[in-house]
Amino acid sequence: MHTPLATQPSTQPDRPVDAIALVGPTASGKTAAALALAQSLEPQGGAEIISVDSALVYRGMDIGTAKPSREELAAVPHHLIDTLDPLHSYSAAQFAKEASRLIQDIRARGKTPLLVGGTMLYIKALLEGLNDIPTANPEIRARIHQQAEQLGWPALHAQLAQVDPQTAARLAPGDSQRIGRALEVWTATGQTLTSFHQSAKAQAPDWHIPIISLEPQDRAWLHQRIALRFEQMMAAGFMDEVQTLRARGDLNPDLPSMRCVGYRQAWEGLDGGWREAEILERGIFATRQLAKRQITWLRSMPDRVVVAADAPNAMEKVLSAAKANQR
Repeated sequence: MHTPLATQPSTQPDRPVDAIALVGPTASGKTAAALALAQSLEPQGGAEIISVDSALVYRGMDIGTAKPSREELAAVPHHLIDTLDPLHSYSAAQFAKEASRLIQDIRARGKTPLLVGGTMLYIKALLEGLNDIPTANPEIRARIHQQAEQLGWPALHAQLAQVDPQTAARLAPGDSQRIGRALEVWTATGQTLTSFHQSAKAQAPDWHIPIISLEPQDRAWLHQRIALRFEQMMAAGFMDEVQTLRARGDLNPDLPSMRCVGYRQAWEGLDGGWREAEILERGIFATRQLAKRQITWLRSMPDRVVVAADAPNAMEKVLSAAKANQR
């Protein structure tokens, strides 16, 4: 397991920060830490919170998303919460565009933007940019798969190495899905996957945003918090909230909003006649799986400052890390 760091100096010490990111898996204590951090920044002009959460954007989805309370929302200005109807979708590209504008606006007001949440794809889009890789082309894909049946995937891997050696170098000769996709992009555009990724990074804003990550040392601690939170959500009327959403008549389980963890299990449970205890059990399990994926994402960010979420002095460490990375 990654050794938690108390603080870590900024990688760009001579430059003021554009924002501070506070991330971590679900139920790791980000909301409370963000409010404490915002309060600590009051003497320096204050802070505003930009939500980095693909579920909090939706209106009418309050209990199941563990949306900050009215008191919490009133304590510090929040952005990108309750901005979208559940009928619509929201993308990482939209987030990167809106968050970039908000960072500039908040800084212009003399405040510190705090990026708070656990949707790691949004953070990646903001920091690294997005590419314009074309969507799948079924016709080209079918031709590539036909060729693979005749020659084998190792032969197609060798073909890929001729046109895109960097992508080929990180793929196993039998990785049919990724080899096929890379050749499909090359065939359709005449450009390599590598060039698309490099272009995205070149166009990304040169942000200076230190990342503080709340990560538990003991996974059991997080599992207990997830279970308790889901139990509290059920007691607070989560199933009634889902019933209200279903009663609208224009939502369905294939929408991104209804695929959010918890909502998907509740919807399936109501369709299948499950007991609430089974919905609770499946919801807890799905949330644990989400947390596992989030932690995997986090570990791919080598420059983050790790704070043990389950340490008694976690809040103090977050504030210390933020101070060390501010100029």
